[in-house]
Amino acid sequence: QVQLVESGGGLVQPGESLRLSCTFSGASFRLYLMGWYRQAPGKERELVATLTRRGVIESGGFVNGRFTISGDVAEYTVHLQMNNLRPEDTAVYYCTAQDYTEYYYWGQGTQITVSA
Repeated sequence: QVQLVESGGGLVQPGESLRLSCTFSGASFRLYLMGWYRQAPGKERELVATLTRRGVIESGGFVNGRFTISGDVAEYTVHLQMNNLRPEDTAVYYCTAQDYTEYYYWGQGTQITVSA
């Protein structure tokens, strides 16, 4: 059974940092990319950052150097380092993985709350 397991969410104050991690398991086929999306209450899910197997990174426009994606898609692991967090970063963050048939797998999501 394919699973994406996220870790590292929580409650932080504005300006603090968090690191999310995600591991894909339950299958041995190659993945095209892994990455992160987020969804805030009342808003659509949006791209945070993705990393392809070849190391190509795509980021959402709001990232502006505050968030850094890293990992090894061939090893089924991806991380998201988030610095200088703001209240508007509050959302559920979802790990995703895409295979070469363009099918997306999703994790359960981890809540990040940025509040004083």
